[in-house]
Amino acid sequence: MNKKEMEEKVIANYQQDEQMMILVFAQWCINHDLDPAELYTSAYPQQGKNASLQYAIDLTVPKHESEPIPDDTLLGVLALFGNDDLAFVVAEEIQKRKGQY
Repeated sequence: MNKKEMEEKVIANYQQDEQMMILVFAQWCINHDLDPAELYTSAYPQQGKNASLQYAIDLTVPKHESEPIPDDTLLGVLALFGNDDLAFVVAEEIQKRKGQY
């Protein structure tokens, strides 16, 4: 595998992992009766519609069909991808749910 092919594979893997992170976020929102697009817009109001988020939303299942996604897991995944603003909005929702906000 030459250098260009290796770089393309790394980029493709990152994009696949990023899409999985978006799906985890969207499913966590569904599991907690939150609108993923609304939370995303709260974190990133300057951005328009996000095609990757919409794709992930389309892949979510009803919360009764989903496995639970621990809050810490979602926050860790968001941090891993540098989504600090989104993690902040999610943390606020967690605090609201726990009656701490």
